[in-house]
Amino acid sequence: MAAPARPRDDELAAYLALSQVPGIGAVRLRTLVAAFGGAGGALVAPQGALAALPGFGPAAAAAVRGARRRTGEQILEALERVGADVFLPGDAGYPPLLAEIGEPPAVLYTWGDARLLARPAAALVGSRDHSPYGAEAARLLASGVARAGAVVVSGMARGLDAVAHQAALDAGGATVGVLGNGFGVIYPAANRQLYEDVAAHGCLVTELPPGERPRVSTFPRRNRIIAGLAGVTVVVEAAVGSGALITADCALDQGRSVLAVPGPITSPTSTGCNKLIQQGAKPALTVADVLEELGLAAPAADAGPAARAPAAAWPSDLSDVQRSLCESIGNAPAHIDALVNVTGLDSGDVLAALTELELRGLVVQKPGMMFQFA
Repeated sequence: MAAPARPRDDELAAYLALSQVPGIGAVRLRTLVAAFGGAGGALVAPQGALAALPGFGPAAAAAVRGARRRTGEQILEALERVGADVFLPGDAGYPPLLAEIGEPPAVLYTWGDARLLARPAAALVGSRDHSPYGAEAARLLASGVARAGAVVVSGMARGLDAVAHQAALDAGGATVGVLGNGFGVIYPAANRQLYEDVAAHGCLVTELPPGERPRVSTFPRRNRIIAGLAGVTVVVEAAVGSGALITADCALDQGRSVLAVPGPITSPTSTGCNKLIQQGAKPALTVADVLEELGLAAPAADAGPAARAPAAAWPSDLSDVQRSLCESIGNAPAHIDALVNVTGLDSGDVLAALTELELRGLVVQKPGMMFQFA
């Protein structure tokens, strides 16, 4: 015969069972636990006593009475099969920043290194249908944040979310992926390898139980967790109406910093970012801009001017446009859209000047209209 469950497991199973009752959110869960001395007591409470609680009624009481501890036990068994864990508000491992938001998750499932959730973190979010400029900006910022020892948080979506996660891993740093579904469901399917890599070398997080499939309503709620885990949210590229802008709104509601990467005024995927800056958001021009919000120093390679070719090495006969470009190009490849945006010059003038610099052996062009010093 199997050994009886430990009291903690028994009470946790009861709590998880209650968390699955439709309409029983964090506030009602706290009310139930306080009123009946624990989740186990709430499961067996008389229906009349449940209906009399503030914020309850006959329908909510009947729903609670229909909950079964076995539901919670099945969740714990599913977590154990993959090596995942669960944290409740008040647990030592519950992320401290997330606990501060207005509506922290009543249950937080984690898969991977949950210690990452207590480290300084920056959320990097952006468009699914991004430009090459957006991808390069996401890689630059995510890798720099990771090398500085901070955690990169994003939403595991295709597009710039995936770019940010992968860049953090490639830099040997840490990343946290926040899901809009439960563990065991790969969404989008194309991110299967990334899903496995983040679980193995970072941490996956969700408030949904194992096996829960994504729904339209789960993604806006996921976005509040992305922002809630981070000290600063950076919108890399976002069209009007993008989910990345919802995450930015969540961060602002939570009293957190929001930065935006400026983009070309002709690019629809930069419209949301440019509007954020117009409304007062700080532009994210370098890794140092992001790390400053976390109180961290940028690694030497990401500090900005130190990463550029020394001015003494530039020929004395450079034109003003060529000199401006040399001041803007770093040792890492930069997309032409980024150079147009940073220099404020006409795109035709920028391209002509880059061609001249390339002919003089000062600049090399990489695939995808990327340029760097030779």
